[in-house]
Amino acid sequence: MSELLTLYPSLAQVQPSYVSLGSIAMPMQVPAGSVLFEENKPCQGFPMVLSGEVRVSRRSGEGRSLELYRVLAGELCLVSSACLFSNEPMSAYGVATKDTELVLIPPPIFLKWLETPSFRNEVLGLFALRMADLTSLIDSVAFHKLDQRLAAALLGHGKQLYKTHQDLANELGTVREVVTRLLRRFEREGWISQSREHIHIVDAAALRAICNPEPILS
Repeated sequence: MSELLTLYPSLAQVQPSYVSLGSIAMPMQVPAGSVLFEENKPCQGFPMVLSGEVRVSRRSGEGRSLELYRVLAGELCLVSSACLFSNEPMSAYGVATKDTELVLIPPPIFLKWLETPSFRNEVLGLFALRMADLTSLIDSVAFHKLDQRLAAALLGHGKQLYKTHQDLANELGTVREVVTRLLRRFEREGWISQSREHIHIVDAAALRAICNPEPILS
């Protein structure tokens, strides 16, 4: 209980109290790779992450995935809250990227908690933050070339990446073959080296130059 209140302090004021929920809202352990919620399915509850990480993504008609955002401990899931607000099916799916502990709040309880100003403000604050994240994502997808986005993704994971080409393709919302082709180009240029499920950044400055190309002066 103390851990949940530390991560989500607004719960100290909600009614019914979290403690009174008993077994219907006990922390659960979710193994890495588990699907927590599915696109176009009803929302089963509002997840509050205590540890671990949940990746929220959308699928295209061709089966490709685009990562929207990730939910860490103390954060809230925009898709889940939007689904509960509107009583509509989930607009994305969520997968635990690592072993995760969370509490799943039943929908009627979540809606009742929204009557508490501090909790409602926390959820609305989430909307503002996540909308800013999604605006940045739309900007990246719509206006940045894929090589820029891939370079930025590589830099965002540090000098050593333990990811497959498919993982990166899912993160960028493209297909594995395109990512493989670009990574081979980066390797030929001497910017990265790679082996099975491992990418080492050799020249971070060169990748940063791709992310921020010099403007063409007229």
